[in-house]
Amino acid sequence: MKASSELARLSELALRQRRQGLAHQLPPVTETLRGSLVERYVTYSNPACKCAKEDRHGPIWYLTVTLGPGKTTGGIIATDKVKQVRGWVQNYQKVKDHLEKISEINRELLRRERAKQRQHKKRKED
Repeated sequence: MKASSELARLSELALRQRRQGLAHQLPPVTETLRGSLVERYVTYSNPACKCAKEDRHGPIWYLTVTLGPGKTTGGIIATDKVKQVRGWVQNYQKVKDHLEKISEINRELLRRERAKQRQHKKRKED
């Protein structure tokens, strides 16, 4: 079922309460980070190194961020920062998801307001 059809069934009060609930669930925006945390294992070109025969080096953690089509940036994340960075990336996704849901609710509230205005205008004309 589409979110918009689900929202259309809710009362205006329920929509406003849902919107407020989503806003309260937002993580602190200062603890967000857009990007992906990637775990990598590397092999060096030195044939005498153990990674050439058996165990690769790692894990090495990278943060990658897409800036636009064909443009990516990022860097190595220290092992002691991985948990924090992972949390920030998850927070970013949660903020993005909740803002989209709040926007859907606001669109539904605006749609209803326009419908009320049309009905009111039509009654005045009659």
